[in-house]
Amino acid sequence: MPWIALTLIAFALGVVLQLRVRSPLANPTLVATLIVAGVLLVGGIPHARYLEEVRPLTALLAPAIVALAVPMYRLRALLARQWRSLVIGGLSGTLVGVGADVLFSRVLGLSGEAQRSLLTAPATSPVALQLAQFTGAPPALAATLAVLSGLVGALILPGFLTLIGVKHPLARGLAIGAVAHGVGTARAREEGELTGAASSIGMGLAALLVTVVVAGVSRG
Repeated sequence: MPWIALTLIAFALGVVLQLRVRSPLANPTLVATLIVAGVLLVGGIPHARYLEEVRPLTALLAPAIVALAVPMYRLRALLARQWRSLVIGGLSGTLVGVGADVLFSRVLGLSGEAQRSLLTAPATSPVALQLAQFTGAPPALAATLAVLSGLVGALILPGFLTLIGVKHPLARGLAIGAVAHGVGTARAREEGELTGAASSIGMGLAALLVTVVVAGVSRG
């Protein structure tokens, strides 16, 4: 119970900070992660013990991800008219992300566990957690890298898209969702409902494609 309270308070502090600072670095998920990680390190608390005690919170991840699909339902007619662009863009973006993770992890000579964990990083953390049993990656590392991927994407990608002149809400949302999944979709919704809906589609396509890739790798 104390760890659940700490996690909720840390996230609430992140929300307050975001409202006051209005900076991409004041992301509530990032702030909460840093606070909780700092407490765990200072207190010498094993990560496995923390995960066990906050299990009621992690159980809410799946329904929270499903809730992100609500904007998709509201804008279903518009999204249906753009389905070709959304599918092609989402799948190609995710494929590039998976390829980059595999390539750079091998070039950098990362351990086998890290390489297997990075394979599922483009998927949202609940999916990465489930796929870890098929890739043989440590579940905690797979989930951590997926969350880290989402945090970095949510922090960097919106500004980068603006820098290169990507303004269309569907394009912005799709790119953010395909790279930064749940965390990025929460960030994309700040730009508007259409951007958030496209981000939900990008996140879903990423989860689907990563699952197919893992299925192929497992059979091989």
